[in-house]
Amino acid sequence: MDLSTPLPLRLHRGAPTPLAVQLAGQVRDLVASGALTTGSRLPSSRALATDLGVARAVVEQAYDQLRAEGWLTSRRGSGTYVAALGRAPAHRIPARHASAPPATAAAGGRRRIVLDTGTPWQDPRLRAGWRRAWRDVAAAPLPSGYPDPAGLRELRAEIAAYVARTRGVLCRPEEVMVTAGTTHAVGLVLAALGSGSLAVEDPGYRAAVATARQSGWRVLDVPVDRDGLDVTHLAAAADDVRAVYVTPAHQHPLGVTLSAGRRVALLAEARRRGALVLEDDYDSEFRYDVAPVPALTALDRDQSVYLGTASKLLHPALRIGWLVAPAHLVAELARLRAERHDHAPWPVQRALLTLLGEGHLDKSVRAARRVYAERGALVEDRLARFGSLARPVAGMYATLLLPGPVADAVVAEGAAAGVDVPALADYSRSSGRTGLVVGFGGVSDEELDTALDVLAAALRRAT
Repeated sequence: MDLSTPLPLRLHRGAPTPLAVQLAGQVRDLVASGALTTGSRLPSSRALATDLGVARAVVEQAYDQLRAEGWLTSRRGSGTYVAALGRAPAHRIPARHASAPPATAAAGGRRRIVLDTGTPWQDPRLRAGWRRAWRDVAAAPLPSGYPDPAGLRELRAEIAAYVARTRGVLCRPEEVMVTAGTTHAVGLVLAALGSGSLAVEDPGYRAAVATARQSGWRVLDVPVDRDGLDVTHLAAAADDVRAVYVTPAHQHPLGVTLSAGRRVALLAEARRRGALVLEDDYDSEFRYDVAPVPALTALDRDQSVYLGTASKLLHPALRIGWLVAPAHLVAELARLRAERHDHAPWPVQRALLTLLGEGHLDKSVRAARRVYAERGALVEDRLARFGSLARPVAGMYATLLLPGPVADAVVAEGAAAGVDVPALADYSRSSGRTGLVVGFGGVSDEELDTALDVLAAALRRAT
């Protein structure tokens, strides 16, 4: 397995322990826990140093130490790999209770530039991987009937390995379910829970709110500040909150990260209420100032359901994602799906299995991180002077906080010029937050330049 996706590592420069010792210890723990398995290829020292924002010598020193201890091994001309460790477990489960999207044609035949937040950049080098994946689909024997409602066993194993090494979520294949994306997963969990209130971030992901309401659930808006979802507001709510939907790595759409204190408090409040935390980890791979923040679910597997998607990594048209939950909940969700013949498409599952297993997804994510980092910096350079830019700029969009009349004027002027940019007010239900949500993933470099020219000019006039 090629580990070109960033590992869940955090170095603390203010700590008395040298950075190389910290790094060696964390990689050692990942190997010992089974999150990194025998034969896994680690990122190059140069790539990992870039991810962590440290000197290459720090990584080389850590790798040298781990090779000397027998945790890692090098293959000349190939890279650094996890060494064979005999009886080391494959997975250690924590103890219980201890390129551009299709542009729509504008009036006059112009191509509209759509700065949406959900369409990823398409790596042209992934085409070979796609061809290989679809060849594998064509060569694979067809299933004898409906596929497993939880998903292909082999794919669930690959996903378990992926979330363990990239997000620190240790799980078994039977704790993984293949879904048709995040909103599908939310709907499944709510159906299994029955009824009640779903607490959601405000502003927040509109599709999650729509899914809850269409499932017959009430929605409780919880405000968001610089530290993420306000847990004290949730704790004071009298509603029958049975689930909390949250985007802790990169709050959608404000972009803030749920602080460590809030993470602990949220899980404690969920336990007090007997509620589940639904963690939407939609673009956690794309963080540019530090290494990706570990998943909230890694702190408490019993109280959390982890939601992942290929839409932000590969293409939204695939409509495939995954959830990680306690095995008993996955079994109940599979039963509900079997009753209504709700199965993930077998060909798409097979294709994703190849893309994951052969490392194509990892390579595409690494390439996309470089592109998004450059584009995020460009958006910041061009637009930050006009308002308050939510930080850190991460993922595939940047949020610019503006007065409502200014944001409305810019949205209207952009639309007239063939540039569609989402308004932050459309994501707000009770908070009244206003501004622009500038997506930069699903456009070409030339389209982004053009769009930023239009927005900057409109902002100059409006301000």
